[in-house]
Amino acid sequence: MQPDVLVIGGGNAALCAALMAREAGASVLLLESAPRDWRGGNSAHTRNLRCMHDAPQDVLVDAYPEEEFWQDLLKVTGGLTNEHLARLVIRESSTCRDWMRSHGVHFQPPLSGALHVARTNAFFMGGGKALVNAYYRSAERLGARVRYEAPVERLELREGRFVAAYSGEERIEARACVLAAGGFESNREWLREAWGRNERGEWPAENFLIRGTRFNQGVLLRFMMDAGADTIGDPTQSHCVAIDARAPLYDGGICTRVDCVSLGIVVNRRAERFYDEGEDFWPKRYAIWGRLVAQQPGQIAWSVIDAKAVGRFMPPVFPGARADTLDALARELGLDPAAFARTVAGYNAACRAGTFDHTELDDCRTEGLAPAKSHWARPLDRPPYVAYPLRPGITFTYLGLKTDERAAVQFGGRPSPNLFVAGEMMAGNVLGKGYTAGVGMTIGTAFGRIAGREAAAAARGGAP
Repeated sequence: MQPDVLVIGGGNAALCAALMAREAGASVLLLESAPRDWRGGNSAHTRNLRCMHDAPQDVLVDAYPEEEFWQDLLKVTGGLTNEHLARLVIRESSTCRDWMRSHGVHFQPPLSGALHVARTNAFFMGGGKALVNAYYRSAERLGARVRYEAPVERLELREGRFVAAYSGEERIEARACVLAAGGFESNREWLREAWGRNERGEWPAENFLIRGTRFNQGVLLRFMMDAGADTIGDPTQSHCVAIDARAPLYDGGICTRVDCVSLGIVVNRRAERFYDEGEDFWPKRYAIWGRLVAQQPGQIAWSVIDAKAVGRFMPPVFPGARADTLDALARELGLDPAAFARTVAGYNAACRAGTFDHTELDDCRTEGLAPAKSHWARPLDRPPYVAYPLRPGITFTYLGLKTDERAAVQFGGRPSPNLFVAGEMMAGNVLGKGYTAGVGMTIGTAFGRIAGREAAAAARGGAP
């Protein structure tokens, strides 16, 4: 039976679209490329979404007004964002949680290591996997049909209008369609093409790890680009996090992140620092470090702390290298001991005493050091010394389809009447670069709901 709305994808944005379309009375078929056990895309690895609110709300403390959310987004993107669409996402975030609860999503206070996002981010009970499972249960209860292991390679389009999708040799017609099939972060060839060769003759993308799903190959995104859809974003920009170099190639998720960067120093294989580790809190700045490490020789670095930092961050899943002397630590890491000693000595000498507080932007900083450390600068002088190896971890890519407030796919600046886009496939409209914790889920939820509602309305307008 031909559905009113075809949803291509199986993560948060796709599910939000399917649920909204079904609530609007449309029949829905959702095609997920992954097997059932791996359903949910990158959403299965998430744990929270960033929410605007003007007063305390159950698990959210104080207030996080629209303007502050916008300024946070403006800061991390460096202005590479569509303010109209960004503010739309922000406002939508203030109204989505009751709707999410109606579909079985529960919320909880943040864990102790994430308390400084208790004001800005709502955490899912059971994490992203529980959210995904709740949405699938709700979709099936509402009568949406779901098919797994059903990748879509191409669409049939007619003058910007969706006609049909092809999964293998099967042709699937629908009155409207929502594209929510993710980015291309697990397509190594595309990453290599985008990043190219650096001045050292390296291909940086060859050393990237993929934090999320192995199923986001960007097949449908590439098809749409070739079909003349308007695009937005830089193919090298992504949610790129410094993760433990020992993490698996795919699906490592949140637990592979190393959260002690701000409490010590980060050095490359030349044993040199290369950025301000104390620039800001991890929810606002953690996602810059993957890209920074990607620019270092061999795309590797080490986060180095001493005993004073232990217990002040979420413990990593892998134990760090430990040593009682800096010389021994350097040798264990394969770094030049003399160069490492010089870097640490220079840093220690530049630290200016203040009132250390890892929960605030404190006054512990360096003087006369390049690059400076703006906050939380304390000498590395209390053994044991601990180091965690870092690699760039790609969560999702930002190159995507240009859209508008109706989530319509654009062709030559003209919105499609029945083809819509949500999630990672359009996140670049809001995220030109950078990241702040939970905003990917906010974008997916906001535009997934919009796309589902608009697709249902387009389907009611008649057959293609």
